[in-house]
Amino acid sequence: MKSPLRIAIVDDEPLARGVLREMLAAHDDIEIAAECANGFEAVKAVAEIKPDLLLLDIQMPKLDGFDVLELVGREIPVIFVTAYDEFAIRAFDVHAVDYLLKPFGADRLADALLRARARIASRERPVVEPLLTAARSDRSPLQRILIRNRADVHVIPVTKIDYLESQDDYVAVRAGGKTYLKEQTLSELETLLDPSAFVRIHRRYILNLSRLSKLELAVSDSRIAILTDGTQLPVSRSGYARLRELL
Repeated sequence: MKSPLRIAIVDDEPLARGVLREMLAAHDDIEIAAECANGFEAVKAVAEIKPDLLLLDIQMPKLDGFDVLELVGREIPVIFVTAYDEFAIRAFDVHAVDYLLKPFGADRLADALLRARARIASRERPVVEPLLTAARSDRSPLQRILIRNRADVHVIPVTKIDYLESQDDYVAVRAGGKTYLKEQTLSELETLLDPSAFVRIHRRYILNLSRLSKLELAVSDSRIAILTDGTQLPVSRSGYARLRELL
């Protein structure tokens, strides 16, 4: 007997969750570990219940399916259950993230579950960054940054950010006198931020221009950015050139 596949259903519509629940009941090897009505509940379920698979809607309030994927997608396979547009579906297919296009039948669900079992058995670590980049390529600049701390999710508006600092595979986000760690590279975040508001002043730092108080000369003709709260950040030559273009 193979072990049950423990699934969390994530959809803000009770009727949609009910349909999935009924369809999954036909599978003896499936256990519904959680039903989540929003993205925050999904993140909490992954942290606390640790299901094997998410059946995840995309269009949800507050945290949509892409947000949930960003927060948990490195840990758990995701099958999107969506009425999303053709561009997004092509992106899922290219990057080997399965999807169920509403409305779908029992055979299509069974096929997706087989793919999920194969991925779980292979212990392949999900790769979510290319999918997120493809899906967000036509969106406006990032308006908020999502940071997960176990079951908790911090939603930080970019206007609240003072600066970002690279720390290997993480980014330290400084906002409101606190520092949050996000598992992402500084270069990835740089491509998502508004270039007229955030500038790469150094290989390790991105500065919110509204926080800049003044620039001072330091040793060897280098410069230091003084922030409105007194924080001092190094400015490279290329970073200074970018600042001159915007100031």
